[in-house]
Amino acid sequence: MSSTNVSSAIPQAFIDFITPTLPSHLSIDDLIVACQTSLRFSIRINTLKINHNDFMTMMTPLGWEFSAIPWCEDGFWVQLPSDSTAPGKLPEHVTGLFYIQEASSMMPPSALFYNSPASPEKVLDLASAPGSKTTQLATLMNNKGVLVANELSSSRVKALHSNLQRLGVSNTLISHFDGCVHGEYLENTFDAILLDAPCSGEGTVRKDPDAFKNWSVEHIEEISELQKSLIRSAFMALKPGGELVYSTCALNGSENQGVCQWLLEQFPNNAQVVSLSGLFSGSEKALTSEGYLHIWPQIYNSEGFFVAKFTKSTATDDTSNPSFRSKFPFAPIAKKQQVTVMETLSALLTLSDTFSQHLYTRDNEVWYFPEYSDELVKHMRFARHGVKVLDIKPKQSIITHDALTIWGKINITIDRQQCVDFLKGKDIAVENTEKAKGEIVLGYQGQPIGLGKWVGNKIKNKLPRNLVNDHVDI
Repeated sequence: MSSTNVSSAIPQAFIDFITPTLPSHLSIDDLIVACQTSLRFSIRINTLKINHNDFMTMMTPLGWEFSAIPWCEDGFWVQLPSDSTAPGKLPEHVTGLFYIQEASSMMPPSALFYNSPASPEKVLDLASAPGSKTTQLATLMNNKGVLVANELSSSRVKALHSNLQRLGVSNTLISHFDGCVHGEYLENTFDAILLDAPCSGEGTVRKDPDAFKNWSVEHIEEISELQKSLIRSAFMALKPGGELVYSTCALNGSENQGVCQWLLEQFPNNAQVVSLSGLFSGSEKALTSEGYLHIWPQIYNSEGFFVAKFTKSTATDDTSNPSFRSKFPFAPIAKKQQVTVMETLSALLTLSDTFSQHLYTRDNEVWYFPEYSDELVKHMRFARHGVKVLDIKPKQSIITHDALTIWGKINITIDRQQCVDFLKGKDIAVENTEKAKGEIVLGYQGQPIGLGKWVGNKIKNKLPRNLVNDHVDI
């Protein structure tokens, strides 16, 4: 295909701009063809809820064919049957057993944990919404430690929180700030940081025909200045010995190698490149001379992406030490109240021996806070802390749906059609031979999905009304 026959979705100005930087072993014609080809469908299995073998055993009879994504052990390309229900409407998606995620975007979290000197306990995702990489980081952390997920946009914070809920993530604090401030307030704090930076999005054209709608060299220059501010903040927030991954879904060098070079010049002898040469088999096809991965769409038949990794040698001292004055609205749970609360929670939840040490209260609410929260809240305000577990009411306290789907004790297992009915808000007919009474936790594929209550020979649906999904189907 000749570059003169460029689709209207790919402007000639971009072709002219990118051609001089294309590696010699790649052709601009192949790039254009790749950008005009539909993406392969890919998912990430949520191992916080189900293991790979169980998920594939469950979905293979439905016609799903799996191919492993080499840079993410939880990631798979999936060939769907022609008559398949849209994957986002399936009960397995709604209950968080898998996440629909483009294969290339799984690479930055994998790179962050690749050859790390120790398991990171304090992790920052500086530009996190809608949560694909945040939830992937949470699985890599196995819901341990603390994961700070930051997002500036209010509407995108809602999407982020929704995905954290759906996938059963319990170790997050959500901050709602411009990511440029984290280096000021939390300098030398985090073991690992991911900055998947806002970018021109050139690499996403295979799924977004409007990716180049507002493309211009001037816009690239403008957004690269924002990226520099964010990567500086991220590097400042990193602990000495910690590791930072910078990624974009852009293809041009200004937003990628240019921003990385700027960081190295800003912190000479402190910021050091960590080569990603051994991240996965075949990584050498995208490896740059610096040790970065520049994923052109034709290399792995994927979206375009860029991934770079750095480490920090010594502590920085660049903050202006901004004053932090914000009344913290929570208090550690009182010993007397703790006993009552734990008795209430234990009726329906499986809790660790240290669970009570993570409980905080606000008004008539009880929340589970991740580890190290007490350190972080001294320096920054957070929009959401961990998981609300209990609403205290005068007659009967109510365990939250979030707590039930993370820690719930399954009392009865339901089948796939019953799961669909439950998610649609319907009651479920079940023969109650033992004449059981009271509230029960329903399970699907070994995972708690919500609360029901025995009423004769049916289970009354107690799914929160805002979570009722009329579109779920098999």
